[in-house]
Amino acid sequence: MITSFHAKYFAHELTRRHGANDTERLSQSLFDASVDLNPHQIEAALFALKSPLSKGVLLADEVGLGKTIEAGIVLCQYWSERRRRLLVICPASLRKQWALELEEKFNLPAFVLDAKTWRDTLKKDQSPISQKAIIILSYNYANRIRDDLKSIAWDLVVIDEAHKLRNAYRESNKIGQGLRWALEDSRKLLLTATPLQNSLLELYGLSTLIDEHLFGDVNAFRSQYVTAGGDLDGLRQRLSGFCRRTLRNQVTEYIRYTERRAITQPFRPTDDEHKLYEAVTAFLQRPNSYAIPKRQRHLTELILRKLLASSSLAIAGTLETMKLRLEVLRDEKIQDDPDFAEQLLRDEDIEEDLLDEILSIDPLEDDDTTPKPTIDRKQLKEEIDLLTQLAAWARSIGTDTKTRSLLSALEIGFQQLATTHAQRKALIFTESRRTQAYLKDYLEANGYAGQVVQFSGTNNTPEATTIYQDWLTANQGTGRIAGSRDIDIRTALIEYFRDQASIMIATEAAAEGVNIQFCSLVINYDLPWNPQRVEQRIGRCHRYGQQHDVVVINFLNERNDADRRVLELLTEKFNLFNGVFGASDDVLGSIESGVDFEKRILTIYQQCRTPTEIEAAFKALQTEMDERIQARMIDTRKLLLENFDEDVHERLRLQLKDAKAQLDRFGKRFWSLTYFMLQDRAQFDDVALAFDLTQPPKPDIAAGRYHLISKTTPHANKPLLEVAEDTSQEVRAEFGAFLYRLSHPLGEFVIDQAKALETPSAHLVFNVSAYQNRLLVVETLRGKSGYLTLMALAVESYEREEYLLFSAIDNQGLPLEQETCEKLFNCATTVSGAVVIPDSINQRLDAEAERHIKATISQSLEANNKHFNDAREKLEKWADDLVLAAEKALKDTKEQIKILQRQARLATNLEEQYDIQQKILKLEKQQRRQRQEIFQVEDDIIAKRDGLIDALERRLTQKTESKRLFTIEWVVI
Repeated sequence: MITSFHAKYFAHELTRRHGANDTERLSQSLFDASVDLNPHQIEAALFALKSPLSKGVLLADEVGLGKTIEAGIVLCQYWSERRRRLLVICPASLRKQWALELEEKFNLPAFVLDAKTWRDTLKKDQSPISQKAIIILSYNYANRIRDDLKSIAWDLVVIDEAHKLRNAYRESNKIGQGLRWALEDSRKLLLTATPLQNSLLELYGLSTLIDEHLFGDVNAFRSQYVTAGGDLDGLRQRLSGFCRRTLRNQVTEYIRYTERRAITQPFRPTDDEHKLYEAVTAFLQRPNSYAIPKRQRHLTELILRKLLASSSLAIAGTLETMKLRLEVLRDEKIQDDPDFAEQLLRDEDIEEDLLDEILSIDPLEDDDTTPKPTIDRKQLKEEIDLLTQLAAWARSIGTDTKTRSLLSALEIGFQQLATTHAQRKALIFTESRRTQAYLKDYLEANGYAGQVVQFSGTNNTPEATTIYQDWLTANQGTGRIAGSRDIDIRTALIEYFRDQASIMIATEAAAEGVNIQFCSLVINYDLPWNPQRVEQRIGRCHRYGQQHDVVVINFLNERNDADRRVLELLTEKFNLFNGVFGASDDVLGSIESGVDFEKRILTIYQQCRTPTEIEAAFKALQTEMDERIQARMIDTRKLLLENFDEDVHERLRLQLKDAKAQLDRFGKRFWSLTYFMLQDRAQFDDVALAFDLTQPPKPDIAAGRYHLISKTTPHANKPLLEVAEDTSQEVRAEFGAFLYRLSHPLGEFVIDQAKALETPSAHLVFNVSAYQNRLLVVETLRGKSGYLTLMALAVESYEREEYLLFSAIDNQGLPLEQETCEKLFNCATTVSGAVVIPDSINQRLDAEAERHIKATISQSLEANNKHFNDAREKLEKWADDLVLAAEKALKDTKEQIKILQRQARLATNLEEQYDIQQKILKLEKQQRRQRQEIFQVEDDIIAKRDGLIDALERRLTQKTESKRLFTIEWVVI
């Protein structure tokens, strides 16, 4: 049992702000996070927090190592430090995934901001970007509201898939330029697995997103590092300050990876099915058609191709939609429908990458002032008739060959799972919502009744609603209901799949933000052409926490040469389906845009008529891919970004051990503090690390069961961290229990009340004999007594740092070390009564405390001086870069003059010589101007550098405040 003195000490210790270099800084965020602890993620988070003067870092771990988790730890730490102006910018397709990860894994509120939520928030008279939550934006929308973003002093901005902005330094990159401007004063955390793909200038571009003072201008960077003989060792050294990369082969000691095993499921369409495919293809290949809007022709054709390959019912429904559109056009109710492709995407639940592409098209491309062509009524009628015929033909197919082969694929897949004792579960992906519903009905009627669940972007089927309502009822009064239908219904459906269903049929919505490690069979009923999308699908199951090899089944139309070549390309070039790691991030990163890659393949389908043409087109595409995936650039990336520290494994091992020790102590103290503060309000179960709150202290805190450890089944007689590191695949609360964290309103209440406890001077008896382990430094005090005071010190410099400083003396007047005092409070303790501390003792303790405070302030100043010196060195190198660029320009002019002078000597006629002399005169004039300007340029650069350094030096000035928490008389027995 602890005392009020312990409670006050523990409450301050659990929430104090550690210095940037203090390894205990992450204790709060790691404790609050429902994630397994991996040492490389701890190291990455510490790297991101290491310097208060840094304007950001780039985390470039290989695919599958949890960069999102690393960023989540950092966001969680900022949140726990009450720095809550936090922003996440990511591709539109990842917004929901980010919201779910932050909610589920870190208990952090998230708010996805887009045009709709912006309008809805304004209607409530609220500020859209001043939410009590982490705001999540797409790239496009962030650029659209860049003026609003600029007005906020963000504590941290996370930019995911940052390689998409690798050309941000170019004026032509409007989104990159807009985000650079809007966020230039904010600290950034960039995430990408592919920081360097084709050119070293990509590293320069990413650096400008973080801090414009990391390097000089692009010309200086190019002359130092990009040209032949560039100083790559120097570049590596400079990158080490803001870029960190971990490889998968460095963490195999901590993360178990399973294999991928690919199976191809061939099917041979009937003659009728094949003729339908050929007829629809011929229609899509028409050079001019009213059925396909001109403005979005390529994307509409791409969507129709996906649906044609999916199922006869999928293309039938779409052909009917196209026919209805033409009938409206015939009746002259509209001229064209610019939202047609967007409507198809939403109807079929196709991936948001394509929707992003549509929304990014400039509406001005369709200028209303452009004269509209006269409608050819004969052609329009012919197209309506043809669409009617094709749709009827598609519906007449009934159950097609591909559907029937799904039963065989499932049986083969389940047989493979049986060999590894994996659960009998299959995740089937389709690119059509119509196909999804059709397959569910077919499987239910063919041996899988009651075993199939659907998952889509809206999840609005009657079955999904029933599952959702049942889940809400089962979880009522627990901490598991997020309150957002989107989040909760996704959780309900996934848990239904985990606990009851055997098969989940999913549209592309399940390729994002869903973790299904309990399933190890993925079936690509429809295979996307975009390799990044395929990798995302497989990654739902083949990821950290998967216990079994993952079987991937791909369907192949044997009568379609283009389909066969697409599968070969994805298998052989992208290595998506076999091996431990699947697709290499090097290879995936070589595709600037998955949608653009799909468009390239669409061109082959649209333009190539014969097997020979198809073969030649795919060979050309594969050759281009070979050229883009350059061995030279891969070697350069290794040289610049990979960690060659031979002790990396040992360092990670020590980091994990230290973090475990810190969190074990953290958890025990939080549990003891909670027990002390709520003992009259709750019934405690020490074995389960749970308690039943019967008398909530505040109206916004619910009664019920609270669980300290975020695992299903805690174990008795284990340290907290051993429980937290158990091998269960999912991190979740005990059923029916609230997750009890430091950031929970009840946890915050406990902390605040403990800090406010009255602690008048008293006599405390510390019983070292009752402690379960040996405390040697305390045992030497057995039989001794003395006095002790605890001071809280806050130092304000580049960041706020908080310290708890013990000052103590024994009965012989000898001082006690800080570590000894800390360990005293591990002992069982009793309070034997109030005491009055003699003035002489108070004076002695005050003198000891003053010395301790001064020493701590000096240590803080020394640490901040190091940050200052690092920042000054960065600015000096930046200035050197710019001066070098000016000198390089002068040197280039001299070289040009020399070349022209040689040419003049070799000129064969007067006219040629005259032209060369005129060029020389012009360059000599430029040379004189450059000579005059170079000193001015240098002076300007140095003045700017010195101004920046002076500003840093002024911030170095420290402000301190201290207060006494308590003073006691102690005795050790």
